[in-house]
Parts: sequence; C-alpha cells; structure tokens
Amino acid sequence: MKAILVLNAGSSSLKFALFATEPVLASEPALSGQVEGIGATPELSARDAAGERYHEKVVTAGEQSEQHRDALTHLFRWLSAHNPDLEIVAAGHRVVHGGERYSAPVRLTEAVLRELDEFVPLAPLHQPHNLRAVRAVAALLPEIPQVGCFDTAFHRTQSPLAQAFALPRAISAEGVKRYGFHGLSYDFVARQLPEVVGERARGAVVIAHLGNGASMCALRDGRSVASTMGFTAVEGLMMGTRTGSLDPGVLLYLMEQKGMDAKALTRLLYKESGLLGVSGISQDMRTLLASDAPEAKEAVDLFCYRIARELGSLAAAAGGLDALVFTGGIGEHAAPVREKVAALSAWLGVHIDPAANAAHATRIDTADSRVAVAVVPTNEEGMIARYTVELLGR
Repeated sequence: MKAILVLNAGSSSLKFALFATEPVLASEPALSGQVEGIGATPELSARDAAGERYHEKVVTAGEQSEQHRDALTHLFRWLSAHNPDLEIVAAGHRVVHGGERYSAPVRLTEAVLRELDEFVPLAPLHQPHNLRAVRAVAALLPEIPQVGCFDTAFHRTQSPLAQAFALPRAISAEGVKRYGFHGLSYDFVARQLPEVVGERARGAVVIAHLGNGASMCALRDGRSVASTMGFTAVEGLMMGTRTGSLDPGVLLYLMEQKGMDAKALTRLLYKESGLLGVSGISQDMRTLLASDAPEAKEAVDLFCYRIARELGSLAAAAGGLDALVFTGGIGEHAAPVREKVAALSAWLGVHIDPAANAAHATRIDTADSRVAVAVVPTNEEGMIARYTVELLGR
C-alpha cells in the first residue's frame, strides 16, 4: 500500500495517520494513532479503519530530540510490521506557525526549516516540536519528500487592518500582529460548506472550532476575514486550560503584586486556566456537563457566553451572519453547548431545532431560522494529506 504519512508532533506526543494514495487519495486514514508520554514512559496506541485497536510500550533514551527520533523509529518499525506491503511515499506535517511568509503548504527543505526556526519565538510551545519531527523523519527516511502545512496560512487572506494591533509601528514591523490558528480545520470545513448550506457558504459565515483548544473564524466568500486567536493560540475564547483573551493589566498585576515571572505566567495562561481553572474540576467538557457542581455549570456557562460574545464581533467583521457552523470535539458532540450558544445568539437570528441538535444532525436550524446552523466534523489530518498530494502532484 502506497500511503501519505501525516504527523502532528507535540512536546510529549506524536499523532500520526496513514492515508492510502491509490487509486486516489483516501478520505479517511487506513490507520491512525499516537505515541504519548515522550520524555517519560511513551506508549503507542493506534486504530485501523476496521476499528481494531493496538497498544504497546515504546522504548526511548537520550535527549528529547533523540526521544522523538526513537519514537518515530519505533513507529516506522511497527507500521512496517503491521503493513508488510506499506510504502510511505511522502510525509505531511502540521506546522503551527508559517509567519508572514508562508501562506500555502511548502516542500520542507533544510533551507525552509532554518526559516521556520525563526518563528519559534512566535509559537514556542508548538513550533520546536513540529520541526523536530521533520528533521527526525529526514534522518530516518531521507528519500521521501516532506510537506509543511501551516495553521496560520488560511488567515493570510485577512486585511492588514484585521491583523493589526494598536502598537508602535516599529514593533508591528517586527511581526507582532494577529496571525490566527486552526487554519487547517477551517479550510477543511469551508470546503464542505457548499454541500451543507448551499449559497450561504459564499456569504457571511462563522465557524466555531471548539475543543480543548478553541477558536472562531469569520469567512466571507469562503475566505478568512477575522479570527479570535491572534499573535498566539492563547487569545480569544476560553479553552480547556487556556484563559483566552485577558486584560494585559492582569498580567502586570500578577508580575508586580504576586512576583510571577514569565515561566509562571505561561503555566497560568496555558495550563491552569480555562474550563479547568474556573471549574476546579476538569478541562473535559463531558465531565463538566455530567457534573452537578455549581462550579462546573459556571465554567460551561462562561465558555458559551464567550462564544456568543465573539459571534457578535465576528458577524460585524463578516458584514452579517448567513451561517454558523460548529466543529471540533466539543462543537461536534456537545449538544448542550450548541443549545446555550444558540439561545444567547437568538438576536442574530440563530434558532436551532432541539431534536436535530440532540441527534447531532448536520443541519440543526429551524425552518424559520434566519441563520443556517450546521455541525460539520473536521478532518485536519485529511486536509494535510490533501495538501501534500496537491503540492507534490502525486
């Protein structure tokens, strides 16, 4: 089987998916999974197209860069043993930050990697690990081409005004601007919308990508015009463990009055806040929806309130609202969240059918809803595979 290998590397995990390329690129992976616990006690888990699951321990040693390479070495051996006829013809990578330069997928060469290294300060929690996986694959399988697909690229269609902060021009010129993220998800969902909402797909659309990481994007004519995430992936909506938008004065207060340094603030903003911080219970929406604790309800209510607030802002950026689309783990599966958001957004003409919403139907708006409301599963791995094939011409 000839296949594209899709990789999404994090600090302690390596997600993967195999997409067959013959006779045409498959829309769903033949095999997918992840290596978790890199740096500690890594384990590989996977699931094939038939639903069969696999699990085993992974042995790594040495520095973190070597551990990623060890994890990939184990993965390649396991893939070959599981699929003796497997031929990996290319690798497609999720790369969080493409800066101002990369607005489309690119063939990853050492020269390109050096340029992408310059964006590490813009995404220090993601970019180094993305690039480490690329270099590890190059060392292990030097003969296969690799393609980088950027989370920021979809948003490069935004106007300079939409990307600007009210900072001194010299700082903005250094690249401090709104980049936006989750672009791979938004691109995939946007391509599905003509079949789901018809002509409205060309109008004013807001897509809500709701998961442990959450953001929203306004589209006009299928192109990004505004997004909730900005310079980093911590801005915008409240998330599983991230604060979302926060008055920068709060950070100054914590620095001056609590003595918190950059490391402590980073932990607070990214790891200790959001649904977890407000509830004090869990970052998992399923756990919070099942809980009777008032703190859990407050966390869910705040999450939905922030979505409704941003929806009004994005409708203004898009010049109206013809369709609202939910995607991501929470967006696709948490009917109570969709219900709360719709209730808070009724003034915009958003009305959903309770039965359709409970059944997770594709279209959940009522017949008299002025706004089309849809639930569209995302497929970032499939988007990366498609980009890779398109770029390489395979």
